[in-house]
Amino acid sequence: MTDRKQELAANLAKVEERIAAACEAAGRRRDEVTLIVVTKTYPADDVRVLSELGVRHVAENRDQDAAPKAAACSDLPLSWHFVGQLQTNKVRSVVGYADVVQSVDRARLVAALSKEAVRVGREVGCLLQVALDAGESARGERGGVSPGGIEELAHLVARSEGLRLDGLMTVAPLTGEYAGRPQAAFEHLMDLSTCVRRAHPAANMVSAGMSADLEQAVAAGATHVRVGTAVLGVRPRLG
Repeated sequence: MTDRKQELAANLAKVEERIAAACEAAGRRRDEVTLIVVTKTYPADDVRVLSELGVRHVAENRDQDAAPKAAACSDLPLSWHFVGQLQTNKVRSVVGYADVVQSVDRARLVAALSKEAVRVGREVGCLLQVALDAGESARGERGGVSPGGIEELAHLVARSEGLRLDGLMTVAPLTGEYAGRPQAAFEHLMDLSTCVRRAHPAANMVSAGMSADLEQAVAAGATHVRVGTAVLGVRPRLG
């Protein structure tokens, strides 16, 4: 086993212990929470090693990095999640490899995703990114639809050809009433998810929590956690 593989295996084991302990503390089964490893800034070689170690879900936030990496790893049994803010001019590329887009936050993006998914004959899963730092009508600093806009956007995704409404995603906000209160933020997301599932019962995916706050996300009821640094290490500063 290479040094890098040993390092990633040890880090994965620690994250697994954290998730298992959080599930036990919350009275949840371990299989209720899926780990998504965020591989941004790390090479395809690391993705390949993660696959060898049993990882099945990986995430990227920049198409220019994700597209070549996904192509280089196309032989692996992986589900690719796109988690960054997505511009419509990148949709054609992203639909080529992403199984789930977790950052759907506006009608124009829904239309672009639907058009491209139909063109290439794919079904793309969609999570609505919820901005808990936004007002009722504004978007968040890091993208996302305001809580007041969820219902309308959910209906739009659900009736768009080529798309599948999978649920909701959020990032713990840095400003507003939930700043510094990740568990409260994630609990609010779960309440919003309950409302969405009344009209769309299959949209039961809730993606929340990262390396620093995955325990709070699991406690709140998240079904997926997105972990990068705790698995791959501290990222180099981008120039």
